[in-house]
Amino acid sequence: MTRPSIYREPAVVRRLERKSALRSVTGSSTVAAAVMVAAALLALVVANTPLYEGIEYLLALPLEVGVGRLTVSLTVEQFVNDFLMAVFFLLVGIELKYEMTVGQLRRPRQAMLPMLAAVGGVCAPALIYVALNLFEGGPAGGWAVPIATDIAFALGVVSLLGERISPATKVFFQTLAIADDILAIVVIALFYGQVPNIPWCVASLVLVGVLAALNRARVYSVGPYAAVGLVLWACMFNSGIHATLAGVILAFALPSRSDVRLTELGDWLEHRAHDLDDTYDDEHHVLGQHDFTEGAWRVERVMHHVTPPLQRTERYVTTFVNFGVLPLFAFVNAELHLVGENFGALLASPVAHGVYFGAVVGKPLGIILVTYLLVRLGFARLPRGMGWGQVITVGIMGGIGFTMSILITGLAFATPEEMVAAKCAILLASVSSAVLGILFARLALGPNGRRRTGGRRVSRPGQGVS
Repeated sequence: MTRPSIYREPAVVRRLERKSALRSVTGSSTVAAAVMVAAALLALVVANTPLYEGIEYLLALPLEVGVGRLTVSLTVEQFVNDFLMAVFFLLVGIELKYEMTVGQLRRPRQAMLPMLAAVGGVCAPALIYVALNLFEGGPAGGWAVPIATDIAFALGVVSLLGERISPATKVFFQTLAIADDILAIVVIALFYGQVPNIPWCVASLVLVGVLAALNRARVYSVGPYAAVGLVLWACMFNSGIHATLAGVILAFALPSRSDVRLTELGDWLEHRAHDLDDTYDDEHHVLGQHDFTEGAWRVERVMHHVTPPLQRTERYVTTFVNFGVLPLFAFVNAELHLVGENFGALLASPVAHGVYFGAVVGKPLGIILVTYLLVRLGFARLPRGMGWGQVITVGIMGGIGFTMSILITGLAFATPEEMVAAKCAILLASVSSAVLGILFARLALGPNGRRRTGGRRVSRPGQGVS
């Protein structure tokens, strides 16, 4: 009995190649960032056409989801900003837990440099915003708007620089951006939540305990976690705490270990392969080979559980977040109705000044200064392969704040005029930071990431450049 390999079939090979090409597109941070930017630009165009009123009407439509007392009433816009963004924060939490388990954050000293740089990158923009608005008489409550770095957008722009940015620098920047998002989440929870509703807060804590119990009980199916996570989101939405935090909590509850004893997997698969060979008959249609298909299904189920639930969930939501949630969020929140607006007033707005200069000046100032001080004081060293030119590039790119900044804008300002000024400044600051970062990297760094001096690429001792 002979059994041909499926990989010799031209149709199967073509199908696998198409899937591989699709994965390379959907897994690209550059493509994801481009789609998000395109959605934001589309929103800007639509907001200044006759379609604007229709879109506003659609976003204000009421939605009601739930059963009995566990009912959530919200608008379409709130559904995007509170529910879909919770899925985005689920992905952020997964990335953070991954880094804490096997990545840069698993060794505290190794992680402290980018994390403390992120603290500098949060404090400096906030101080610049507050200083400018106190001096110009603007609202100081928007200090958190320029503090956030957009992970997807910033890493997408960094990827355009190719080998000018070393792998160590990309990991440093990603760790910094994740820490930045954690700080932004804390700021939202502490300063921009509503007055807490105690019964709903207690219900939320109980559900957090349920998620922890599922983890301790070694439940490796994603379904129970997702079900409890949905109820947790509803409770947090009604509690007054920002509901997007439910995504982060759910991520940390997901097991990061495999449900299969990996040391014995190879022997088990070898036995199953022999069993499949014994039951396969190439003279009969596969639908009639019940023993073979049953054995193959059991192998498939075991292989499914080899991947930890944390990693499985990441695969489920990554494409949806990058090509669904973030573009939709950008479209809903980036629309600026500028028809009839006083552009002079926008340019003179202390809110716009605080947000723009906080991001473009404060971000690099805080990141670079804290990194320099920690290295000079001997507290930490730059990662191998990362020089000061790349530190400056990372600092400039840190001013790319889109998703979180726009989210905080909706929470921080009470008047439409302040929101428009803040959103204009966010978009201009993100574009300015991206352009300045790319120009600096191309002028100051050589093709392999080392600093240029007098037309030659050089590296200085003690800067971590090999």
